[in-house]
Amino acid sequence: MQVVRAADAPRFELGGVEFAVFASPSNGSKQLCAWRLTLPPGHGGDAPHTIDADEVFVVLSGSVRLTPDGEKLGPGDALVVPAGEPIQVTNLGDEPAALHVAITAGFTGTMADGTKVQPHWAQ
Repeated sequence: MQVVRAADAPRFELGGVEFAVFASPSNGSKQLCAWRLTLPPGHGGDAPHTIDADEVFVVLSGSVRLTPDGEKLGPGDALVVPAGEPIQVTNLGDEPAALHVAITAGFTGTMADGTKVQPHWAQ
């Protein structure tokens, strides 16, 4: 077992969003990635992307929309986005929004322009 303290979780920024990684192949989990995603107020509007694995989002705070035509979600709400479905993360509130995200390790994302992305913490 490996304990990852909140203060010690590796942090990365991508597109103005903070990722605090709690589980990944690089910190003890061979099959699962999990992180806290923090969105600044007003974040959103990026072109949708897709992931090649199912991805689970649980809202910890704030109000968000996670797919282009998705419902408004608040604290305690969860959304499972099936592999290949468009994802567009938008913070609908005036405060930062935080989400817990889980996905299979080794996933690959495809950006709107077709660029393939595999975050280093997912490997």
